[in-house]
Amino acid sequence: MYMRKGYKEMTYTKRIELETLLKAGYSVIEAARMLNVCEKTVYNELHRGKYTHTKSDLTTQTRYSAQIAQEKRDYNVSARGTIPKVLKDKKLAKAIEEKIVDKGYSPEAAIETMVRSGEMDKYEESVCVKTVYNSIDKGFFTKITNKDLPVKRNKNKKDYKKIHRIKKACAGTSIEDRPEDILEREEFGHMEMDSVIGKREKGSTLLTIIERKTRNIIVKKQPDKTSKSVVETLDELERELGDVFYKLFKTITVDNGTEFADCAGIERSCVYPGRKRTKVYYCHPYASCERGSNENGNRMIRRKIPKGTSINGYSKEEIQQIEDWVNEYPRRMFGYRSSKDLYKEEMKYLI
Repeated sequence: MYMRKGYKEMTYTKRIELETLLKAGYSVIEAARMLNVCEKTVYNELHRGKYTHTKSDLTTQTRYSAQIAQEKRDYNVSARGTIPKVLKDKKLAKAIEEKIVDKGYSPEAAIETMVRSGEMDKYEESVCVKTVYNSIDKGFFTKITNKDLPVKRNKNKKDYKKIHRIKKACAGTSIEDRPEDILEREEFGHMEMDSVIGKREKGSTLLTIIERKTRNIIVKKQPDKTSKSVVETLDELERELGDVFYKLFKTITVDNGTEFADCAGIERSCVYPGRKRTKVYYCHPYASCERGSNENGNRMIRRKIPKGTSINGYSKEEIQQIEDWVNEYPRRMFGYRSSKDLYKEEMKYLI
């Protein structure tokens, strides 16, 4: 839960003040400002302390009672059970909240980075990931709810089998003809490319390009979802990276979206006429598992830009911040190192 600076938990005194303000005719916004809490806190209080009052003319009216709200709050606290010993350390709780709320980490990523960096040693007690999840579920953290967490995934990883389909004509070479060793992710320099659309397909979009071995992602804002924009973005990258581009973009795997229809434009070099800069492979229709890294990368971007949100208003600097956040995120598969760390190591051999 996000709260304005200076937030304090609602006490019984504040609840009485809220009841007084409401009876005096103050609005929710005015009451929130005067109590120095966010509007959502006031709305939650109204729900917690509401009761039906019968007036002298026998009509009813919903009102707020500070006493009822306090009684419900006390009952809920007692129902949670004993506060975990490790969370009585306010500095530790604050450090965990900062990583989850401010940095957007999952509880697991937050705890593991604190342990591996030695930060956890500063506190008297250590805390495990399960304790943090349980404490969030029970409401012990004042600034974190389950709404602040990434979607809880099924830990039983699906075992995807190779898809056998009838060959269908596509814009270029089918993924069925892609070298099998690329699937193993042992060689650096093989990409997956996709688009993230905003509120409407006609508006600005994001072109996401992820390196399969390190999962490092490149995110570029585009004016639209057209093949012309995709080619222009790749042209910019080729000019920017120089000869490193050809070692970094050995292959690109894409879906059959119309924005990737210009196979020749994607493959041809804008610097060296007549030369190919990369090789494009096209997935089977409706087979997102063939671009698993891209799908996961896009899912992380959606934590910053939810579906249905227009991309038009995002600046290049803001898009860069999102790219950095994804690449600097601690990943379990890499022992809680980031994609950026691994990418830097691999790039040393290319430059």
